[in-house]
Amino acid sequence: MEATRYSAGSTIPLLSTTLSVIFSSRCAFMLKQSNISIDVHLDNRDPDAVREEIRAGLLSTPRTLPTRYFYDERGSELFEQICESPEYYQTRTEHELLKTVADDVVARTGADELVELGSGAATKTRVVLDAMARAQRLRFYVPLDVSEGIVRRVAQELVEEYEGLQVHGVVGDFLAHLGHIPQGGRRLVMFLGGTIGNLGPEAVPAFLSTVFDEMDRGDSFLLGVQLITDVARLEAAYNDSAGLSAAFNKNMLYALQPVIGPAFDPEAFDHVARFNHAEHRIEMYLRSVRRQVIPIPELELTLPLEEGEEILTEISTKYTRHHVEVLLARAGFSPVAWYSDPHDLHGLALAQKPFG
Repeated sequence: MEATRYSAGSTIPLLSTTLSVIFSSRCAFMLKQSNISIDVHLDNRDPDAVREEIRAGLLSTPRTLPTRYFYDERGSELFEQICESPEYYQTRTEHELLKTVADDVVARTGADELVELGSGAATKTRVVLDAMARAQRLRFYVPLDVSEGIVRRVAQELVEEYEGLQVHGVVGDFLAHLGHIPQGGRRLVMFLGGTIGNLGPEAVPAFLSTVFDEMDRGDSFLLGVQLITDVARLEAAYNDSAGLSAAFNKNMLYALQPVIGPAFDPEAFDHVARFNHAEHRIEMYLRSVRRQVIPIPELELTLPLEEGEEILTEISTKYTRHHVEVLLARAGFSPVAWYSDPHDLHGLALAQKPFG
C-alpha cells in the first residue's frame, strides 16, 4: 500500500485503472466551465484480454492478481480509513514534510504551474498550492487521475479556494496518458505518496524516462518515496490492529466478481503482509486457509490451492536516497535538492530536466 495506492489518489499504470475504466467506452473530450477544463481519456479494454491477464497471473509463479482490483467503491473507502490509522505513518509523514519544504521547492523551481500525477483528493497538493500563492506564482494546476469524479470535484473546490486559478484536469492512467498533459509555463510535476514503490523494478526506469520525455526543458520534478526503515514499523503499517488492511486485501475478491464471477470465497483466505529483505519491499498476499479447488469458468480454469499457498496482490518498494538519485539520473534528470523528515521515513527528491 502507498499513500495513493493506485487509487483516486493515484494513482500508476495498468495498475491505476479501476473496473469502471476497464469497461468504459473510449472517450476523449473536454468538459469546460469558466476556468475549469477536464480532458477525459479512458481506454476501453477488451474484456477477454482482461480475463486472460487475470488467468495468466493466477497461473504464474508466484500466483498474482492485478493490483488495480483493489479499488472498487468499498476498496477506496477502506484505503481512506487505512491512511488515518495509527500504524499507517506514510501519508501524514509526507504531509508534514511537504509543509516544511514547500516554500523552498517553489523558490528553487520558479514554477507557476503544478502538474500532479495521481492527484486524488489533493489534500497534500494544497500545501504546495499555498506556497505558490504566497510566492505570487500560482496560475495553473493540472491534476491527472483515473477517477473523473474526483478530478471534477477537486477542480471545483480549488478554483473556489484559490482566486484566479485555472485547472485543466486529465482523467486517465498516468502510465498511459502523460502525453495528454497540456503544454504550459514553468512546470513543477509532482508524483507523491511513494506510489512509485508499487511498480515492479523493470517498470520504474521506463516510467521515469517517460515523465522526463514529456517534460519541457527547465521543468522540475518532485518525487515522493518511502524510505527503508525499521522492519517492524513497516510491517505494522500493512497489518493495522483494526484489520483495515486485511479487509482491503480481501475486498479485491469481491471487486473481481464482475470480471470472473463469485469463484473466490474471501473468508477462505488470510491477509499476509511481510517485508522482503532481498527486494527491500513489502509484499501483500492472500493466503489460502485450506486446500481448495476453485472452478472459474469465466477463465476456463480450475485453480487448485494448497493450504498456506499464497497469491501476491501488491508490492511496495522502499528506497534509499542513493537509489532514488541513481534512478532519476539514469532517466536524464539533474538533482536539485533532497528532503526527508527527522526520522528518515519519507523522502522527497527534487530534480530538473536540464536546459541544455
